[in-house]
Amino acid sequence: MAWIKRGLLWRPDGKLWWARSHAMIPTPVCQNNGTVRIYFSSCDAKGIGRPGWLDIDAGNPSVVLGMAKAPLLEIGKAGTFDDNGVVVTSVVQIDERIVFLYYVGFELCTQIRYRLLTGLAVSEDGGNTFRRFRETPILERSQAELFFRCGPQVIREGEHFRMWYIAGSDWTEVQGKQVPVYVIKHMVSVDGINWPEEGKTLLSPQNIDEHGFGRPWVIRTPTGSYEMFYSIRKRSAAAYRLGYAISDDGVAWTRRDMELGLDVSATGWDAEAIAYSAVITATDKPLCFYNGNGFGASGFGWAEQE
Repeated sequence: MAWIKRGLLWRPDGKLWWARSHAMIPTPVCQNNGTVRIYFSSCDAKGIGRPGWLDIDAGNPSVVLGMAKAPLLEIGKAGTFDDNGVVVTSVVQIDERIVFLYYVGFELCTQIRYRLLTGLAVSEDGGNTFRRFRETPILERSQAELFFRCGPQVIREGEHFRMWYIAGSDWTEVQGKQVPVYVIKHMVSVDGINWPEEGKTLLSPQNIDEHGFGRPWVIRTPTGSYEMFYSIRKRSAAAYRLGYAISDDGVAWTRRDMELGLDVSATGWDAEAIAYSAVITATDKPLCFYNGNGFGASGFGWAEQE
């Protein structure tokens, strides 16, 4: 496939207290009024993340129509799993009123750098405001997934919810820094709230240069098969690159990374890294929203499929 990069879409100007820097993990949702709402998370002056949103014109994605003036969710109470950051990664419309927002909670640790678990927030007004479903994770630590149960994307299919997510129990060293080891897993829930303690491993690091993955993004094709867009964390770059895989059932995947056709630029905001891609079809062409340098420090941009 071939993509045309359209450039940087948005990054904070520092005027909002909760969005002094970063615009992490763009998560687009098509609206009924011809707009696309992109959920993301920004950082305050202390580097603590909170989620917000940006509305764009579906027919002309470079046009910003509106933005959240306050964060959708505050960080958790001291000592909870999300007391040092809330990062949205998936939004699911249940009906006209109810919306599920899945997010990663950041918890700083002493013996390891941090722990990343998944929480749930619920909207009862169509996605304008959200409240925590509970103060504990819906993906809590388990014996098989000790430190990381995070980065989920959830899709509702029939009477079930399917989740593709990141999991791990190990760390490795890259350029003198301890970094996580992640795999991509999958599991199913009947209500989108209660999930198994362990998922099925779908993709693991393929060679010595890979040590983890970023938030998977899965879409159904018109033929009923599946495509997955994900990020690959590489030792050689000390940063993410994008990956792509195909599947007939959403469980058995074939990697086709070289076919994606979307990589770092020669210069600019996405020259050092490219990550956290999310693909939607809002009008007639697929659109890809993604982060560039610094895990969202340079903001997020978009590309259009030829």
